[in-house]
Parts: sequence; structure tokens; C-alpha cells
Amino acid sequence: MHCFIYKSLKKDQLYLYLTQKDDFSNVPEALYQSVSPIQFVMELDLTPERKLARENPEKVIENLTNKGFFIQMPPSSIAPSQNLQ
Repeated sequence: MHCFIYKSLKKDQLYLYLTQKDDFSNVPEALYQSVSPIQFVMELDLTPERKLARENPEKVIENLTNKGFFIQMPPSSIAPSQNLQ
């Protein structure tokens, strides 16, 4: 699946994946406003076998197919191995 990736200039390490370049029609308006402004980063051929830095490619493909977009959230500020007391 071919996709287009944008980064939020408002929220560090938040990325928006789309199925069509510059077509934000499937992204809910409130969500789009919360991550804007955005900047085009790259286009990518995505397959289930392709390695992504922080996301499961099958999950990304499923969301792109069903919703027309995918949001990659920034990593949590608390490492999973840290114990909260």
C-alpha cells in the first residue's frame, strides 16, 4: 500500500499517514486542527513485512484501509520498565 506521511509541527513526534497525498478529507476536522500545522515528510510503499520504527505495519495498513488515515502518536514519556509508585 502506498502512503504519504506528514509530521505535526505542533506536536513533536506525531505523524499522520494518508492514502492520498494532501487529501485530508478522511481525517476528522477536530483531529486535523489538533495536529496542524503539518508538513509533508515522505511517501512510502507499506507492506506487512516492512519494518517501521514504532508501529506495526499491519495496524497502519488496516487503519489506512478502513479509515483512510493513521495517526502515529509520540512515544510515552514514561518508559515501560519504570515502576510507578
